[in-house]
Amino acid sequence: MRIFKSRWFQRFARKEKIADAVLREAVARAERGQIDAELGGEVIKQRIARPGQGRSKGYRTIIFLRRGDKAFFVYGFAKSQRANIDDNEREQFKDAARIVLALTGPQLVVRLKRGDFVEVKGE
Repeated sequence: MRIFKSRWFQRFARKEKIADAVLREAVARAERGQIDAELGGEVIKQRIARPGQGRSKGYRTIIFLRRGDKAFFVYGFAKSQRANIDDNEREQFKDAARIVLALTGPQLVVRLKRGDFVEVKGE
């Protein structure tokens, strides 16, 4: 399973001090079927913990997930800052997921070089 962060999400994760290991764990839970919310169109919402706290008071992340293949962290927010995404945002994420998850290997390489995405490295 390859895991990526969008440019926006990478800045968010750095600011909030979210480690790559936490992102890998969130994807592993999703792969095991432990998904916090299925938004449709291979878009899921997954909770991740704040450092030193539990997931319930932590962050919500939007992930484009093609099981067994790849996952893209594209958006995140603190539960204390925002309750949820709205229906319009949900539809925009679904549209974006169709495009991003359809990227071929060479197309993904171009976007990685351009800095649109960064791959989350393994342990």
